[in-house]
Amino acid sequence: MQTNFTPAQLSDPHVAESESILRKCVHCGFCTATCPTYVTLGNELDSPRGRIYLIKDMLENGRPADEEVVTHIDRCLSCLACMTTCPSGVNYMHLVDHARIHIENTYKRPLTDRLVRATLAAVLPYPQRFRLALRAARLGRPFAGLMKRVPFLKTFGVMLDLAPRLIAPPSNAAQPGTWPANAEKRGRVAILTGCAQPVLKPEINEAAIRLLTRLGVEVVVPEGEGCCGALVHHMGREEQALASARRNVDAWIKAADEGGLDAIIITASGCGTTIKDYGHMLRLDPAYAEKATRVSALAKDITEYLASLDLPRQEEKTMTVAYHSACSMQHGQKITVAPKMLLKNAGFTVRDPAEGHLCCGSAGTYNILQPEISSTLKARKVKNIEATKADIIATGNIGCITQIATGTKMPILHTVELLDWAYGGERPAAISPSP
Repeated sequence: MQTNFTPAQLSDPHVAESESILRKCVHCGFCTATCPTYVTLGNELDSPRGRIYLIKDMLENGRPADEEVVTHIDRCLSCLACMTTCPSGVNYMHLVDHARIHIENTYKRPLTDRLVRATLAAVLPYPQRFRLALRAARLGRPFAGLMKRVPFLKTFGVMLDLAPRLIAPPSNAAQPGTWPANAEKRGRVAILTGCAQPVLKPEINEAAIRLLTRLGVEVVVPEGEGCCGALVHHMGREEQALASARRNVDAWIKAADEGGLDAIIITASGCGTTIKDYGHMLRLDPAYAEKATRVSALAKDITEYLASLDLPRQEEKTMTVAYHSACSMQHGQKITVAPKMLLKNAGFTVRDPAEGHLCCGSAGTYNILQPEISSTLKARKVKNIEATKADIIATGNIGCITQIATGTKMPILHTVELLDWAYGGERPAAISPSP
């Protein structure tokens, strides 16, 4: 793609990077076939190629974002299926990240939108606040239907619908500390506690810690780590996202320097995609660039790390698993084989749903901010999963678990919960005992 940026514009490193990304696009349109919003809406401007044109025009002309640009960029799920499909290596992720920052800095959203986004940014990345908000949601849930009929309150009604009815008590797995290896020590890792996951489903990290320590891996939760920054990063709130990244980098580098780390384990693939990008996010910060690159190199999805441990093969089980590959797993981190091979090696029969490349519609806060498109994608995803006739669904991302669970009665678990059970842990509560 030909570009016409001025030397003054290219003196900005963010613009220079976006220009280099734009120049790689050859207009082929392969990305449109795998883009969930284009497949759903059929609008060229809701495809990666269409958004690239909008971003190019906005940045090249040095103008503030307008309503049209914001509408179509907001509809992007950041599923990154386009990057898997693109034959030219266009880094759409970094381009759309830059566009969102530009929108945040130059566009004044309507009051309701600003209020919703400020609420999400102030609550979701902080487990204690999130827990309090979910408790308050119990009082508001009876009014969710009414709120969704009032334009100003519609999004808050959607939030109430998504809020779980049961809230798990705080878990020790989310507290700073060290879990020693219960077998001959073969490694030491840190594990991300995160923000939403320890509130919504603390049993995921509990299962990961149990499994790792049984396998001889010491697990540490360093003091000071927390939200990875992904939620606010995708809303264009750059400084808040970078502050989260710096805090985590400090915590993990300290843990690595004090006792050594073989990996930083992440059990939410959406977080993993962001943490693996810390080196890029902080590349212009002289105090953090090198440390962030080191952290990104250590970051591993739990299945990515387990695949390196050569786990023994287990007896076959009479249970079929539909594996839903989260977008952040297959497109963001390019991890496609390890989770399914681990499940098969653990004795499960694994089935791939049709259209596995398409997003389920969760995408961080997308199911709150774009509920209609999200609902359509969820229905399509659930239909394909249920068509497998599997006994249970496995996936590697808390957002997907929360989203899909609202559309099906099939039990859904994190992959590591099944692996923990297969390798000596307790049967997950979601799985009915064998008759």
